[in-house]
Amino acid sequence: MSAALPTSYTAWRHCIEIDCAQPLTAPFIAQRLTSLRDSNDHHTQQFVRRWGQAHHQQVIGWFERARTGVGAGALVQ
Repeated sequence: MSAALPTSYTAWRHCIEIDCAQPLTAPFIAQRLTSLRDSNDHHTQQFVRRWGQAHHQQVIGWFERARTGVGAGALVQ
């Protein structure tokens, strides 16, 4: 398994797609972005408490980057 806290887009994608076996599909990305942007969401609150606001914002950015790649027909590396 990868490090507990990815520090790059490539490491984050590996964590999601390889370690967790979760394809970065458009519906999955949209669902995660909705949840991560909802400050009232219990899981988002837990995420921020555990990993911090800076990492929370970084992960939103990585999901945005992945979304752009999915929308273009290929994931950005």
